[in-house]
Amino acid sequence: MGVIEKNTPYGIYGVLHEPPRHGYIDYPVPVALAHEVKPGDAVMLTVVDGQAVEAYRLRILQVLPHRRHDGRGLVIQVTDQRLLEATRGIIQGMSGSPILQNGKLVGAVTHVFVNDPTRGYGILAEWMAYEAGILQEAAENVEESPFIR
Repeated sequence: MGVIEKNTPYGIYGVLHEPPRHGYIDYPVPVALAHEVKPGDAVMLTVVDGQAVEAYRLRILQVLPHRRHDGRGLVIQVTDQRLLEATRGIIQGMSGSPILQNGKLVGAVTHVFVNDPTRGYGILAEWMAYEAGILQEAAENVEESPFIR
């Protein structure tokens, strides 16, 4: 499927030999820059039962763009009743689940609040893109960038 090149606090990076086929979204999703992410409704893609990726509603409570060093750029809360009934909130194994807002990748789930499993943290997708070297390349080649329009 691919080769892992590095494993960092911001994610696992490498090269895919073919696009992943999970059946939920079969097209590239643009990455939101931190200033585009706003408190409000969002969606988390995750697997709760079996192998089917499903979308679950959540709310971005806070955007913390200056917390890059600890990977906690988003404070999120699960609002989807189906997910709350199935898991009571964020559980082990959801780390890395993508968070989408307004059709863009805004981040990924990283931590759960121990005292409130309906809430947790997420890392901003912009930080992951910088760590991967994608945004540096995009800044040099603005016209060719899929992330900057």
